[in-house]
Amino acid sequence: MKEKTKYIIISIVSLISFILLWDLVSKSGIISAKKLPAPSKLFETFIYKLGNKNPDGNTLPIHIWTSLKEALIGFFFGIVIGVPLGISMAWFKKFDKFFSPLFDLIKPIPPVGWVPIMITFFGIGIMSKVSVIFIASFIPAVINSYSGIKQTREVHKWVSQTFGASNRQVLFTIAIPSAGPMIFTGARVALNGSWVSLVAAELIASTKGLGYMIQTARLVGRIDVVFVGVLVIGVFGAAMMEGLSFLERKLVKGGRRS
Repeated sequence: MKEKTKYIIISIVSLISFILLWDLVSKSGIISAKKLPAPSKLFETFIYKLGNKNPDGNTLPIHIWTSLKEALIGFFFGIVIGVPLGISMAWFKKFDKFFSPLFDLIKPIPPVGWVPIMITFFGIGIMSKVSVIFIASFIPAVINSYSGIKQTREVHKWVSQTFGASNRQVLFTIAIPSAGPMIFTGARVALNGSWVSLVAAELIASTKGLGYMIQTARLVGRIDVVFVGVLVIGVFGAAMMEGLSFLERKLVKGGRRS
């Protein structure tokens, strides 16, 4: 508890120091307030955007809800499909031989590269963004699940088989639990990728969402709204990462403890 309390105090002091330094730099004129608004100005803009649609046509809560919905749907399906596929490819040779060539072809393509294709198929609605986010989540989910299963120690397999465990029992009682930390690492990478891909997709083609808000504000010279959008993305991203870490601590033996 002492270590955890110390970590929380250090984190708070670090954050406050950063905000104070930011405020000092902004108000001193070293960097123009038009380029770096003061924290107090951003707070005013945040309050303003909670109920005002200018300059992008929607309030901040609508943009947040739109982005969260798209990101979480794509992330959910990327994990739900990617993790079992990665496990199956690592454990069953036939799965590996069948899916590896196709996966190796898709893997090097950056998720943003799929944006024009998805817009062609689905337009600028929710499906185009969800599809891009799905790919951004799916790839790290497969890679880390595959690597986690492959790292299962052979001695553990031999011991369990010596006691009569079937191949299926070894998979579910030895391989998957030991791969848990790697699977959750893949989930964190997937979540980060989903946010990055979402904002990129919304910058290119959207009518609402945090990426759209940032792009519109940039075009009309509202740098304060741009900063608010960026900070909101950071806060929600950090909160969801902490949620994943909490799940890992509860579900995975030997998972992250901080």
